[in-house]
Amino acid sequence: MNESAQAKTWGFRTWFLYVIIPLIVGILLSLFIQRPKIGVITLNDAIASGTAQDLITQIVYARTHPEIKAVILVLNTPGGTVTDTESVYMELARLRQTKPVIAMVEGLAASGGYYLLSGTDYAFAKPSSTIGNIGVLGFLPTPPTVISGLYSTGPYKLWGEPQDTFIGEMEMLKQGFYHAVLLGRGSRLKAPASVILRGQVYTGSDALRMGLIDELGSISQAYDKAAQMAHIAHYQVLDLKIPSGVLPPVTAPAAFFQTTKDGATLSIPKDPGIYLLYVPNMEIKP
Repeated sequence: MNESAQAKTWGFRTWFLYVIIPLIVGILLSLFIQRPKIGVITLNDAIASGTAQDLITQIVYARTHPEIKAVILVLNTPGGTVTDTESVYMELARLRQTKPVIAMVEGLAASGGYYLLSGTDYAFAKPSSTIGNIGVLGFLPTPPTVISGLYSTGPYKLWGEPQDTFIGEMEMLKQGFYHAVLLGRGSRLKAPASVILRGQVYTGSDALRMGLIDELGSISQAYDKAAQMAHIAHYQVLDLKIPSGVLPPVTAPAAFFQTTKDGATLSIPKDPGIYLLYVPNMEIKP
């Protein structure tokens, strides 16, 4: 074999050794190495026991699976019960210890919905989104009365507590809500407490001006921000309902809101209690 042929053979071998083989190995390795994922959790309902449990299941899945590098929390909710909202908020706090969480307000993030938003790292909304309603509402307990044939060992055994105690608890919960907002928004919050605690709702544009959110944008911008904060690229978007095993209910969930005799749904919860809930129309079931 002449020198020219030997050089060509050696050149091909070198090219095959240093280019083709590493390329094939890289392709094979890529089949076994998972791409980073951004998980999506969607809340499109009131926050009650069922929806809260579904959210927590997805949050725990995201926290315990290393391939999930960041989470987008998509919100369209008027809020819900105090206890269920706090349960989800605390799980979000655990998730944020290891992974960024981005909020995206599609339509409404009011009261308990905004409570959850304040527990994320960065918040997007649309200019026309409805945001805020920071505060608490609840049904006053009935004053104690005597019921014929019924004996109780204390005046509030049936009624729970005096009305003034209940009002004091509402004030405490309102301050807790406000401090959660302060903790979450920090120096980004521009509006004073006297404005924030009026319970008003704002458009996304006004919420941005007040520091209640960080940016006006779309869901794709939320993905990009999550990837930036997680320091990843070439990511996949994953709806966390599917891998976490959250399935549609077999039967219709229990009604959260009051309904009229003709079946119309009102905006008032049907059960007595204390709520982080936006009630645009104060209609009471007859």
